[in-house]
Amino acid sequence: MNDLGDGTRCVHAGLPEPAPGQPFLPGPVFAAPYHLDPWAGPAASPNGYGRPDNPTRRLLEAAIGELEGGDCRVFASGQAAITGLLLTVLRPGDAVVLPTDGYFPVRAFATDVLAALGVRVLFAPTVGPYPSFEGVRLVLVETPANPGLDVVDVAALADRAHAAGALLAVDNTTATPLGQRPLDLGADLVVASGTKALTGHSDLLLGYLASRSTELVEAVTTWRTTTGSVPGAFDAWLAHRSLATLDLRLARQSANAEAVAALLADRADVTGLRWPGRPEDPAYPVASTQMRRMPGVLSFDLGDADRVSRFVAASRLVVAATSFGGLHTTADRRAQWGDDTAPGFVRLSCGVEDTADLVADITSALDAAR
Repeated sequence: MNDLGDGTRCVHAGLPEPAPGQPFLPGPVFAAPYHLDPWAGPAASPNGYGRPDNPTRRLLEAAIGELEGGDCRVFASGQAAITGLLLTVLRPGDAVVLPTDGYFPVRAFATDVLAALGVRVLFAPTVGPYPSFEGVRLVLVETPANPGLDVVDVAALADRAHAAGALLAVDNTTATPLGQRPLDLGADLVVASGTKALTGHSDLLLGYLASRSTELVEAVTTWRTTTGSVPGAFDAWLAHRSLATLDLRLARQSANAEAVAALLADRADVTGLRWPGRPEDPAYPVASTQMRRMPGVLSFDLGDADRVSRFVAASRLVVAATSFGGLHTTADRRAQWGDDTAPGFVRLSCGVEDTADLVADITSALDAAR
């Protein structure tokens, strides 16, 4: 389906072949055990037990795999996917390079768990400088980085990692597979939280990992089966249903982010504006060539925590919430969660509200929060 447009691919991704009398997307299959063949046992059917086997989950994996361009396995959350990746690939004595400006819980997991297991943990900013990759087993980057929105050249980083014998994994949460396809750029693995823009309705937790390496996918599958870190059938069905509107949602979110970025750039009372789609942004030269579309997320600084609170309280459309990529515009003061950000730093996730309404509301709220 790679010859089709994004909207078409999202609508049809992972659906079974049409059959008279059957729904477009079959409903969720709720099962722990399944009927087994009395003679052949589990060899007779792809469904033996609910932890490793579920047809609703497989349809979702086929859909995300089509969009990412690899074989996909879904997890109970984004954190489950990324920790599953790290614990599958890394062994005592290995070294891993992680971003200093990526998702904070991943760094905490590395220092609290991986280091205690004998894994050497190295950190580097998304845009570098990077340490030597000699002796490194895995390089993990998040691009655009969350929450600072820096962007790294994935193809160049893949070449450098592979030259040293390392694997490259890319966290594609912020971009989604419609924004960029890291596997096409040379990455070995893609990991992401499907909780955010991919499913986009703020009603489920989901993570996934995708790769073109049969060996890596089999290892991850074994890990997931052993640990039981699977999403439920209803969450998998909700996620698949939500994928159909991904192209439409991203288009409005990106347009809103562009308009809000233009508004904020003209205000002297807002500093530190970041959005990779602005030609003035440090990430733009790489993002404009590497990414197929820009995210609906931007960041800026209002100076202090109290002003952030006044801004959100004065807004009719912006609500305080963590996570991002949903239908509603949200503001998250990341310092309250432990991120190494300034007290007034805000990650703003643009929803799908009418652009004019959102710009007018943010303007009014910023004025009131002075």
